[in-house]
Order: sequence, then C-alpha cells, then structure tokens
Amino acid sequence: MGRYLNNINPFEAYKDIAGTRFFVDKSSMIEKIISDVRIDGQRYFCITRPRRFGKSVMANMMAAFFGRASDASELFAGLQIAESGYFYDYLNHFHVIYIDFSRLPRDCKSYEQYIQRIQNGMNQDLMEVYGELRLDADGAVWDNLQEVFEHQREKFIFVMDEWDAIFHKDFITEADKKSFLEFLRDLLKGQAYVEFAYMTGILPIAKYSSGSEINMFKEYDMATKEKYSEYFGFLDAEVDRLFEIYQRTAGRPKITRECLAEWYDGYHTASGVRLYNPRSVVGALTDNQISNYWTSSGPYDEIFYYVRNNIEDVRDDLALMVSGERIEIKLQGYAATSSQLNTKNQIFSAMVVYGLLTYEDGAVFIPNRELMEQFNELLLSNESLGYIHNLAKESEKMLKATLAGDTDTMSSILKFAHDTESPIFSYNSEIELSAVVNLVYLAARDKYRVEREDKAGEGYVDFIFYPERKEADALILELKIDSTPENAVRQIKDKRYALRFEGKLGEPSKYTGRVLAVGISYDRQTKKHCCKVERLR
Repeated sequence: MGRYLNNINPFEAYKDIAGTRFFVDKSSMIEKIISDVRIDGQRYFCITRPRRFGKSVMANMMAAFFGRASDASELFAGLQIAESGYFYDYLNHFHVIYIDFSRLPRDCKSYEQYIQRIQNGMNQDLMEVYGELRLDADGAVWDNLQEVFEHQREKFIFVMDEWDAIFHKDFITEADKKSFLEFLRDLLKGQAYVEFAYMTGILPIAKYSSGSEINMFKEYDMATKEKYSEYFGFLDAEVDRLFEIYQRTAGRPKITRECLAEWYDGYHTASGVRLYNPRSVVGALTDNQISNYWTSSGPYDEIFYYVRNNIEDVRDDLALMVSGERIEIKLQGYAATSSQLNTKNQIFSAMVVYGLLTYEDGAVFIPNRELMEQFNELLLSNESLGYIHNLAKESEKMLKATLAGDTDTMSSILKFAHDTESPIFSYNSEIELSAVVNLVYLAARDKYRVEREDKAGEGYVDFIFYPERKEADALILELKIDSTPENAVRQIKDKRYALRFEGKLGEPSKYTGRVLAVGISYDRQTKKHCCKVERLR
C-alpha cells in the first residue's frame, strides 16, 4: 500500500466514522456515481461545499469502496450500497489514487516543494506496484500512468479531497495557481487511464475551468446545482433518526429536537432541500449540549473578513439580515476566488460559498441561530460598522429598561437610533422598524430565544422573547407605525398572544416569571417613538 496509490487511510477513516453512534449512511451516492459513469459517460466530478459539510467523509467512502487497500465487503455489507446491483462488480475492484491536497510537506515554503512531494510520492507508489515496467522515477507521473495502462490495460480512479486547499496558503502566487491547474490538466484531462475522477473542495471550480485547464470537470455546488444535494449535510429525516438514538443512549438527554432545528437547520440547496450542518448536529448530540461547533472551527473574525472592504454598502443589509430578513443579490459564486471582495454581490456570494449565509430564490439570509450568534458578535465587537455597532452596544441598556418598565429610556434609545442617518430608518414599512428594534434588543439573545412573527394565540406577533431560564421574564413585543403603543398592547391582549407561555391543558407552564406586553410605535409625522410595558401575568 502506498502514500497515494491504494492508500489505507481513507478506508480506516471511513470505517471509524461508520462505527460511531451518530453515523449517517449516504453510501447510495456510490450507485449514482457509477450510473453516471456507465450510462452517461461522465468521468469528472467536482463537489464543492462549505467546510464541515461532509466532503472528506464522502471522499473517504469513495476510496474505501472502490479501492484495493483493504477488503471492504464487511464495512459496506450493511449499508445502502449493498442493495445495488453494482455492489459486487465494483467493490474493491480498482486501483485508487487518493490525494488529500491539504497535506503539505514539512516546513513547506513553496509550491515546488508541495507539488514535488505529490509527484514523487505517486511515482514511488507506481514503481513499487509495477516494478517489472520501465517507469521513470524522475519523470512526469502522467507518463508513468500511461505506461502502466499501455502494458497492463489497468485504469485508475482518482479521489481528490480539498482540491483548492493550496490556494489558501500565503506562499502561493497567481503563477503557482496556474501551474497547479496545469498539473491537474496533465494528470487527468483526456487520459485513457482515468476510469473517473472524484474531487471535492470549497472554492467553485467554475472560475478556473473557464479556460482549458480543468474544464472537463462538472461541478456540483450547493446553491445552483440540484444533483447530489442530499448527500452533503443532514436531511430532516436523518436528524430525526439521530435524535431517536440520542434519546435512547444519552442517559440524561438535555437537547430537544426543536433546538437542533433552531441552531443547525436552514441551509438551502438548489433543489429546495433544507439541510442541517452535520458537524454541529453530531457535536451537539455527542456532547449532550447545544453550542457553536461549526463556526468555532474557523477564524474568530471570519465574517468581518468578508465585509471589511465595503462596510458602507453592506451595513444596512447586515442589520436587516440579523433581523431575519432576506437580501436580494445576483449570486456570483466565483467571487469567492477573488482576493478583493468589493461589491455587495461579491461579498455576499463569497459568504454563501463559505457557508456563512445561505441562498434561495435570489436572496441570501442567515440560516440558523449558530450563525446568527456569529453575526451578533460581529455587530457588537466591530466599531467600524458604525451605527449598527452603536445601536447593538445600547441593547443591554434597552433590555434592562424594558424589564424595569422604564419607557422614557426605551424611547430615548429608539430616538438615538432614528437620529442616525440611514435608509433603514425611513420606516417605509414595519420591516425597517423591526430591524431597528432587533438591533436595540441584540443583547437579549444571550438570555432569550427571539422569534419573529411567531404564531401565538389567535394571530402572529412581531416578536416573542422566550427566556432561557424558566424563572426569567418573558416578553411579547408588538410594533405599530402611525398608531399608539396602547393599541399594540391591546392587540397582544385581544389576540391572546400570552397563551404561548401557558402549559398544555392540565399542565403547569414551564415559564414561571412575568409575561410582559411591550408596545412600540412610531409616528411618521411627528418622528416620535412611544413605548408601553404592561404585565400580563
């Protein structure tokens, strides 16, 4: 077994994860790949997804199934692929060349070091397996592969993980990127020894395949391509099954099914399927704790990295998205490959590629609470964001004033917000007012689960603040334009929104604190905000 040819590591990695408590079987993808190769003649697949969406797991699965590194019959016997008619014809049937492009040689400082390690390693593997052939240890690896094919008529499956990893290294130049693309072209394009090539990464290959280098690959991204979308990320039914396992095995389960959806669901695919972040779901169920698992695996200030070049153009949209709104954009997936993100379309498109936003029907939005907390942190910690940072800083004071019934302080904070010059404060609809209210209550999200337009009683309320601690006060907040806060509170009572905090019939409420009705109004003629707080329970 070699470093690249019939490498044992993918088999061992997939065997390890397949034996875990919260493993999700997606091996039916193997059958679809085989079908595309056999029936449609497709030979070059590139799957691009945000990090931590299962790309490496699926790459390991491919290498473990097709490759000859180890007998995989027992590993796959109980999985979905075992029911396929292709199972026995393809299981361990091929030499697989597996390359994890994120692996670097020791003390790597140049592209030459990086690519030579790969080429030399592949040549060494080929010479060990095909010692009877006259292969050139210092020659091009594609020439040696062609020599093997001509004499043995053997084809190879290429499984390549994180194809774009090298592009993120500081020492890589634009000339190096071109050389790397040429390496992939020479290794794979039009080569008779390629049975098929399966490649994964984050960056869209479309930008680079527009030339002649790697345009043989067919790319499947999450935002625009429907095919294979169900294999990366967890489906709702899959999370249901994992949650059942969790309830049986956790001892004292602390997580609800609703929390998993609130925190980790919400990513949209081009096919309309909603997905959960798989790393986060497994992390939460394994630890028996809801927390930030996915975004903590990246740089702390990752979101700010994308918006820093044009804060003025995206600031209002950030305020709206943090309020739960969707922002229309023209998706430009290739923008993620640019070293400079300058326009709103470029910035938000890149954030979709990296999984910081999701995209559906021409608009981007924040998919779940896990990411919403990162955006909240962005607003609270970056002074360069201007007015939205200043309003977020006032949010702790706003929450304390509301709980104390201090309507004068509440009104003064809202006036402070309105005195900031921004289109978001035009209040052409309650959407803008909702965005402002969301900003001035941003700190509440540390203590509350905040729901917008939640079904409550006999209608939909603008905001409900569900306390994390059952003894804390709950808030029901209704907004009015060109009306009064008294009318807002009256609507809360007439529509019986407080029923949200009552227990089921015959059961006590799990919330023991006060329930406060909060009415906020804005008069467009007088430019005045008014507030009212009334205890309902």
